[in-house]
Parts: sequence; structure tokens; C-alpha cells
Amino acid sequence: MLMTDIKPGKQAVITDLTKLDKLAHKRLLDLGVYEGETIRLLASFPFGGPYLFEVSGQRIGIRRFDAGRIGVEG
Repeated sequence: MLMTDIKPGKQAVITDLTKLDKLAHKRLLDLGVYEGETIRLLASFPFGGPYLFEVSGQRIGIRRFDAGRIGVEG
């Protein structure tokens, strides 16, 4: 399952960040987003806009393209 499959308000565990490009992967790691972390999708904005999710008590926006490359279970 991918992050784009999560419904708003639901939680999932990040399982795969390897499909991201190097820069996006590094930025998420710098923000404390690792495999095994629990995330909660707060909102997905319309018209191809970003996803807003919460992880480790912080809110992070991520492009829809990148969200479609993050593997999750939940």
C-alpha cells in the first residue's frame, strides 16, 4: 500500500522510503521520518496538491508525487 491510499484521519506505518529520489529521501530523514514510524494523514489537498501528515508530533507537507512512492502498512 502507498501513502496515497491512506484515508484522511487514518494511521499507517512507513515501510519503504527507497523509491524516493535522493533529495526527498534525505529531507524526510532530516525531519525524523524513518521506516517504522507511525504516520497519520491529516489532509490531501485537491487538484494534485500536497498531502499533510503528522509524524512524531510534527506536521509535514509532502508532494503528491513523492507520497505515491512511500510504502506504508496499515
